[in-house]
Amino acid sequence: MATTPDDVPQQTEQDQSIQTAGPSTGRTVLVTATAALGGFLFGYDTAVINGAVKAVGEHFHTSPLVLGFAVAAALIGCAIGAWFAGGLADRSGRIRVMVLAAVAFAVSALGSGFAFSIWDLAFWRFVGGLGVGAASVIAPAYIAEISPAHLRGRLGSLQQMAIVVGIFVALLVDFALVAGSGSATAPLWFGLETWRWMFLSLLVPALAYGVLALTIPESPRYLVANQQQQKAAEILRRFVGGDVDGRIREIGRTLAGKAHRGSFAAIRGRSLGLLPIVWVGIGLSVFQQFTGINVIFYYSSVLWQAVGFTEKDALAITVITSVTNILTTIIAIALIDRIGRKPLLLIGSIGQFVCLGVLAFLFGTAPVVNGTPSLGAAAPIALIAANLYVVFFGATWGPVVWVLLGEMFNNRIRAMALSVAAAAQWVANFLISTTFPALASVGLGLAYGVYTFFALLSIFFVIRFVSETKGRELEEMV
Repeated sequence: MATTPDDVPQQTEQDQSIQTAGPSTGRTVLVTATAALGGFLFGYDTAVINGAVKAVGEHFHTSPLVLGFAVAAALIGCAIGAWFAGGLADRSGRIRVMVLAAVAFAVSALGSGFAFSIWDLAFWRFVGGLGVGAASVIAPAYIAEISPAHLRGRLGSLQQMAIVVGIFVALLVDFALVAGSGSATAPLWFGLETWRWMFLSLLVPALAYGVLALTIPESPRYLVANQQQQKAAEILRRFVGGDVDGRIREIGRTLAGKAHRGSFAAIRGRSLGLLPIVWVGIGLSVFQQFTGINVIFYYSSVLWQAVGFTEKDALAITVITSVTNILTTIIAIALIDRIGRKPLLLIGSIGQFVCLGVLAFLFGTAPVVNGTPSLGAAAPIALIAANLYVVFFGATWGPVVWVLLGEMFNNRIRAMALSVAAAAQWVANFLISTTFPALASVGLGLAYGVYTFFALLSIFFVIRFVSETKGRELEEMV
């Protein structure tokens, strides 16, 4: 049932569910940070497997193919979880989806930690992937819907910050657990192997996310869509301010005629079956992955060893890269509401193109020794180029894509469009991650040449298709 624009009930003391107060930036930051915990779990869950994967293979005596499937099962779950999260969020609310994602994380942690075979481990990783996929949709949508326009970019960037911090913390936890036991296969507490505790450690942030999600208010856009205008008005007063009654009427206007809200029919269009704006969201998601960022994070240690660095130095470089990603996300938070989304994407695309081009040239022209390129004196240049690439990604495409996906769609289609775009992102992640070994076997120059090509394409994509959203209200999106 559509909301009529003038249907804004007056507040009554009996129905008041949230104490009226003026907008507070600190309060808004706390609420959005709670939603961004889903991003922390997103990063933590996808990274914690790094320290455990070798021990898992040894424990279950599995082949590399089956072990690879067990690892990839999480990415499959991510795509499926993202695909269905939007419809569920439209029907049941943003907060309930957060809680369900937290439950999926917790179940995955327990199941993986006590897995008795590689196959049930793959299943539990798949369940965790469902939670990751759902969190990747609901966090940017909720943050955009609860934030005032002038802060929305910075608050939306908290999603990417939470992801990279989650990755970093997972690596630290893995390191600390191994330092305590001696190896990932050694028993730690209660006779359980260390790799099991790596998975079980996810239980702590999962429970925190679920509990804290129950303390934050529902999205005002969802409440208006479900005829709870008074509650929506109170939330807007506390977190946004301004002409709240006018905002409620405007939200109601943008939701009018939403016969297909919560179904994929809402985003169907004449452009290959989808609305043009949805294709733009898919393009942003795919280009974010197709420039090869996850190759840096998933394969960096192996990569740097392959070109001549010692194992110790390669691990140190990986940690430096992770810290670099965190610091550059802070840069994005500082700039996104000043410079704007589109200029940052353009800067990032050009910077990534140059850095990846340097890497492709160095790897492609290096002499091959024992099957791998030997960079020699060019190794420091490659190291600088790789970390500058992370700087350009972390300050631009990493956080900006999540911000845009949360705010670029109108109220009627936001959750569903975000689901499709996020699912596309996970599919792109899967394709890049699984094809890198094959490309690298032909030559690292070829692999980085492919990523350079997509970085070049992303420049033209941003110029042609991406519209600036800085300072615009969500109700202005068409």
